[in-house]
Amino acid sequence: MVARKNETPANAVGRASSGKKLLKCFEDHRHVWVFMELERGKVHPVSIELLGEGRRLADKLGVQLAGVILGSSEGVGTKPAIEEAFAYGADVAYLVESPLLANYRNEPFTKALTDLVTTHKPEILLLGATTLGRDLAGAVATTLQTGLTADCTELDVDGDGSLAATRPTFGGSLLCTIYTLNSRPQMATVRSRVMATPQRADKPIGRVIQHELTMVEEAIVTKVLAFLCNDGSEQSNLANSDIVVGGGLGLGAAGNLQHLRNLATTIGGGVGCSRPLVQKGWMPADRQIGQSGHTIRPKLYIAAGISGAVQHRVGVEGADLIVAINLDQKAPIFDFAHIGVVACALEFLPALTEAFARRMPPHNSIKGMDRGRLDDQE
Repeated sequence: MVARKNETPANAVGRASSGKKLLKCFEDHRHVWVFMELERGKVHPVSIELLGEGRRLADKLGVQLAGVILGSSEGVGTKPAIEEAFAYGADVAYLVESPLLANYRNEPFTKALTDLVTTHKPEILLLGATTLGRDLAGAVATTLQTGLTADCTELDVDGDGSLAATRPTFGGSLLCTIYTLNSRPQMATVRSRVMATPQRADKPIGRVIQHELTMVEEAIVTKVLAFLCNDGSEQSNLANSDIVVGGGLGLGAAGNLQHLRNLATTIGGGVGCSRPLVQKGWMPADRQIGQSGHTIRPKLYIAAGISGAVQHRVGVEGADLIVAINLDQKAPIFDFAHIGVVACALEFLPALTEAFARRMPPHNSIKGMDRGRLDDQE
């Protein structure tokens, strides 16, 4: 793998300039694959987003887009996932059905996916950076001895067809474009809400290629004893909120977070924060927005007292409208905010809340927005 700092796919150069050459045994790898993550028969939203991005990459390379479905035929089964794959742009679906794949376990899923890759030879394999996706991607990449770029914020292909996967460096101060030059498939994981959701188009199921899982239950160390659903959890749903109000160290004290809650309650939004507030214990970790927290794509994001370092930027830059409130007119957040307000957040937030309250009806019930625990985050 080769990492090129401060470089975006738009100005990336081809493989020849790196002095590397793809091994001959990988030259017949073609097509873009997206792993369709399932939970109780429902496709994870990140898989839909990746199908949209995979379609763009496949069109650019002139190859097919495939959805990869691993699951059991029992219960809801895999049919809904197959239908979704074609509705969101797949040309073909690869299917492995087995009772051993009814619940996620690393061993059978890794075996199924690596066997598929070895047999059908994709050039690009994309997975969601979920708990399941991260676990599976790492195991598959290790087994195949190929490169994996995690938590990407941008994907593209360069002049010679290499996948250019861009992600923040661990220090967070740079964006790094990473290439897998001498092995295939080129693998990457992407968080939910980083990519836009494509338009759904109802169309019939296309070609489905089935593959058998050659594994027995006795060979699997992990056993599923029970499934405990957490649908009743009060954890935040910031990733799917249409409106988010975020706060940073510029608010000065934990008690001042009430200004965020008042505004969020008035306009029907969720409350989030930058990493320093979680580190100080002012807010729970499930409210953190940024590289090591939630990635959000709301219609409106209001950031109060947040400097806007790259770690935070990568988590919010997909928002339709970013309004930044900060006393420091040189704060990095003004470089990417759509509207910048140079003001004291402690004075501006109450005034903004009052202005909204005069023009909007009370939000006693907001459908589809994150209203959880707005009053218990001291």
